[in-house]
Amino acid sequence: MMHYLQLSSRICMPSCISSQPKTIWTSSTSGNEMRVGHCTKVSRSVNMENLQNEYLFPEIFMREFVHTQKYPHARLIRLGVGNTTEPIPDIITSSMAEHAHALSTVQGYRGYGAEQGHMELRRAIAEKFYNNMGIEGDEVFVSDGAQCDISRLQMLLGSNVTVAVQDPSFPAYIDSTVIAGRAGRFQEETGKYKNIVYLNCRPENNFFPDLSTASRADIIFFCSPNNPTGNAASQQQLKQLVEFAKANGSIIVYDSSYAAYISDDSPRSIYEIPGAREVAIEVSSFSKFAGFTGVRLGWTVVPDELLYANGFPVIKDYNRIVCTCFNGASNIAQAGGLACLSAEGYQAITTVVDYYKENAKIIVDTFRSLGLKVYGGKNAPYIWVHFPGLSSWDVFNEILEKTDIVTIPGKGFGPGGEEYIRVGAFAHRESILEASKRLKTLF
Repeated sequence: MMHYLQLSSRICMPSCISSQPKTIWTSSTSGNEMRVGHCTKVSRSVNMENLQNEYLFPEIFMREFVHTQKYPHARLIRLGVGNTTEPIPDIITSSMAEHAHALSTVQGYRGYGAEQGHMELRRAIAEKFYNNMGIEGDEVFVSDGAQCDISRLQMLLGSNVTVAVQDPSFPAYIDSTVIAGRAGRFQEETGKYKNIVYLNCRPENNFFPDLSTASRADIIFFCSPNNPTGNAASQQQLKQLVEFAKANGSIIVYDSSYAAYISDDSPRSIYEIPGAREVAIEVSSFSKFAGFTGVRLGWTVVPDELLYANGFPVIKDYNRIVCTCFNGASNIAQAGGLACLSAEGYQAITTVVDYYKENAKIIVDTFRSLGLKVYGGKNAPYIWVHFPGLSSWDVFNEILEKTDIVTIPGKGFGPGGEEYIRVGAFAHRESILEASKRLKTLF
């Protein structure tokens, strides 16, 4: 990741087409580099050219790296990219280790599994997270993570569909829409793509859009608890969203990856709302609630009742996408997932979630003690801090430069994130307490 190279937009312009090698310039974490390459006659995708800058999180890694090069003895505290830090409970890793060892025996060896995932795990997910919501195991598709599933869903959808996103929102929804060619041109003056509907989610509207004035879109990406704001939508708000989708003939792609962090009575699934099975797909993940950020395991629910305009079941097409583009999640990861959902395993990972929630409380209390407006942290492992009138990248840079703490600038989550930073709760407790001291000293 640290050696990631950003290719200049000047590379291989039409005048470059030639059998002769051409000198091209690249930029990297260590500065400009000159390389010799050969230009083919294959044009670069106009959709890739339409992406703005690099994807947010590699950009954060790059700035981290530059900072450590500048200050080699700095003790960096990473509260930016949401990467879990606490060990996975032994009951879960033991199950994965046992499964891995069995692969070295004739009796225990397994090759390809079902692309949709082992049925035992699919049923366990349905029973654990969707009990009494009508979701069956064969409507659950096990995967290598929610972010991968977002891209598979983009592949599923027609090239002419319109898309709506929360603003601010997780950048993968927007970037994958751009790559799919649905976004239209980027408008510098607004910081938005022309064909994407941005649903304003700010403190003034309780982080939920005014749907009475919202434009119709075919697909609505909606994350709750929200990344980055940490806000969880209420039962009444999600009821409005489902009714809005039904009235407009839209499909909701609902991301519930942080549902395990909900501490109040906010819904943990869109399917708690009557009628949601007819208008919603749900993606989720083991990453943040089980520490599987490196193990890689997630799932997507596509209900049987969800139909296209012509009456064809969406689940049939999604099954085709999965079978064509994916060979199934790792057998070892799935064994770990099943262990997570056992009574003892779930209790163990809940203890780890509670640890991160306590981290979040410490961060919230720190910023509030400094007189800053703070959101999130109660129902999500993210804290959304407001710095009125300031550039979020400037705040990010100042905190990094003066405290050696990595955060995320809110602008990276869309124009609605300007003036904010996102601070994550994924760190060892001693790092959280040290970060609290440093921030109090700075501000």
